[in-house]
Amino acid sequence: MAAPVFEEFDPANDCDCPGCAHWRRVLPYSRTVRHPAALPHPWLRPGGGTRAAVIVAAAASGALGAGQAAPALAAPQAPPAPGAPAEDGPRSPQGHQAPLYGRGGETARHAEVRRTPATTRAEIINRAKAWVEAQVPYSMTDYWSDGYRQDCSGYVSMAWGLPRNEWTGSLGQYGTQVSKEELQPGDILLFHNPQNPEKGSHVVIFGGWTDYTHSSYIAYEQTPPHTRKQATPYAYWTNSDRYVPYRYTGLAPDPGEAKPGAPATVGTRTPYPGAAYFGPGANNKYVTRLGEMLVARGAGRFYTSGPGPRWSDADRRATEAFQLAQGWQGVAADGLPGPRTWELLTSGTGRPVPAAGKAGGKAGGPAPATEEVPGYPGRAMFRPGAVGEQVTRLGEQLVKKGFGAYYTTGPGPRWGEADRRNVEAFQRSQGWRGGAADGFPGPETWRRLFS
Repeated sequence: MAAPVFEEFDPANDCDCPGCAHWRRVLPYSRTVRHPAALPHPWLRPGGGTRAAVIVAAAASGALGAGQAAPALAAPQAPPAPGAPAEDGPRSPQGHQAPLYGRGGETARHAEVRRTPATTRAEIINRAKAWVEAQVPYSMTDYWSDGYRQDCSGYVSMAWGLPRNEWTGSLGQYGTQVSKEELQPGDILLFHNPQNPEKGSHVVIFGGWTDYTHSSYIAYEQTPPHTRKQATPYAYWTNSDRYVPYRYTGLAPDPGEAKPGAPATVGTRTPYPGAAYFGPGANNKYVTRLGEMLVARGAGRFYTSGPGPRWSDADRRATEAFQLAQGWQGVAADGLPGPRTWELLTSGTGRPVPAAGKAGGKAGGPAPATEEVPGYPGRAMFRPGAVGEQVTRLGEQLVKKGFGAYYTTGPGPRWGEADRRNVEAFQRSQGWRGGAADGFPGPETWRRLFS
């Protein structure tokens, strides 16, 4: 599909000389002139300077033909002001198909012959997180140091490792449609508005369901003012019925993961499939296998049913109990199985989970939810516009723990910026940074806050 013609992308510089102004007008649509990145800039040539730029402009004007007026320079499309509501993000313009800029630009242009470079889910999510941690500013004309355009489609192009910057009208050719139930981390939710690509078109990266209801998920997205990761209602805040799930066609198995369609490894030494297969929203055979191994190591009391393929708090608590039994603390005992946890379980080594009440009760994992220690209600309860007693309870506990500095009134039942900033302060006190300290309470934030 051809790129839209409602906007331009800037050359690698912002020079206002007549020559550069002319090339900025014509290059995006010219089939006979090379891309500005492949042309030596006038003032970088020996004896160049502004005069050389004027000569280039004059020569080009002559080529247009006598009596043909040069088109007026279009006013650039400005991105929304910083702080604009999330609902306004998708209405921002986006750039069109373009090669990579900056470091590796030449290599990227030659790499276009390989349409779908292989990548894994873990690599996609790790690349997405890198922009979140760097807080990359939104722009439809600027390019980050990795060569990708700083808008929503450039962000997905980067995370998928595509050989050039795509736009919402072309990203679909790199993926296959999947159903909502099949979504897994690294897939995308794409809305392209062909009637008016500037209005509504948007794309986000799916990071996993927030809870068993599948009514909200963690979205990685590039939107004003910068890259973010946050709980988002399915499929999106606006135009929800027009978003289509896609899976990258060049997806490769994570290290140790069986290839799609291959039989599961027989025996106890199943290779570690990767972190993307565990956590909120995960639904696969490896979750079942994890639960079966945990039950065999003494963690059966955490399951009231199962184990099954859908990740639950029972899996997290049982995993945490096993990790604590090894003497691990902090992030090493977060309830999510890493390679070392998996190795001990599959090899039958390491200490088993002690019976309830032994070892001071600490190695047995967190206590079941009670009136004093409420169960985690899910990420959907803590997002813009949410109202409920869980928000009030969270705020009261933040104040109790000494993290209520941003409250001017309350806390109350309506989630607000003061709640988010207080949660962020608590998360940072745990040593977390980047996307782990986004101000939205997850299961681990909730457990630590109420423990």
